[in-house]
Amino acid sequence: MCMFCAAIPAMLAVGANVNAKQIRERRAAEQRGETLPEKKQIPVGKITVVAAGALVVASVAYHSQFNG
Repeated sequence: MCMFCAAIPAMLAVGANVNAKQIRERRAAEQRGETLPEKKQIPVGKITVVAAGALVVASVAYHSQFNG
C-alpha cells in the first residue's frame, strides 16, 4: 500500500477523534455551566474533509504516473 493510500484512513481516524474530543469538552463545559468562546472552536470536520480530498488527489496523481 502506498503512503497516500495508507494516510487517508489514518487521517480520517485522527480527525474523527479530535472532533469527538472537542464535542466532549464542549458538553462537559456546558454541564459545568461554563461557556466556551466560539473562537476556540476549530472546524475540525471541514479541515479533515479538505485534507482527505488533498490526499485522494495526491493518491490519484501518484497511481496514474506509475500505472499508466
